Amino acid sequence: MKYQFGSGTVSDILDVLALTPEFANVIFADSIGNRLAGRNHLILVARFEFKPVGFKVGYELAGGQFYSWLGGVIPEHRQMKVASQLRQLQESWAVENGFNSINVKSMNQFPAMLQMLIGSGYQICGYENNGSITDSKIEFIKFLQPQSNK
Repeated sequence: MKYQFGSGTVSDILDVLALTPEFANVIFADSIGNRLAGRNHLILVARFEFKPVGFKVGYELAGGQFYSWLGGVIPEHRQMKVASQLRQLQESWAVENGFNSINVKSMNQFPAMLQMLIGSGYQICGYENNGSITDSKIEFIKFLQPQSNK
């Protein structure tokens, strides 16, 4: 299968979310717009036959950090390395734009995402207790610039 990767829109994100069972009716256009408003952000979209099938969106935090906020791939296109390619493109963009690190949170209920992050050089740096093991969030960081040993 041949995928195209590039910039996307909130509408592209919503198209993918509508076909991604993990996100059924939990994220809406206004919440995405509100989260990104006034921030340096990046929306990447994977397309197959000109239709959005995956996305990754993030935004700038203070101190040279980039937060990889949300991503998803519709089930029919999983196992095709779409999420990994979006992650690599996001990391390249972050480096090119001078960010020092990328932060991301995920949950135990998404083991494939956890494995991809660890296998891609992300390190666990925090835990957000949301009342249950499956709903709690594990925070990761990947340093994009060399770190001093102070």
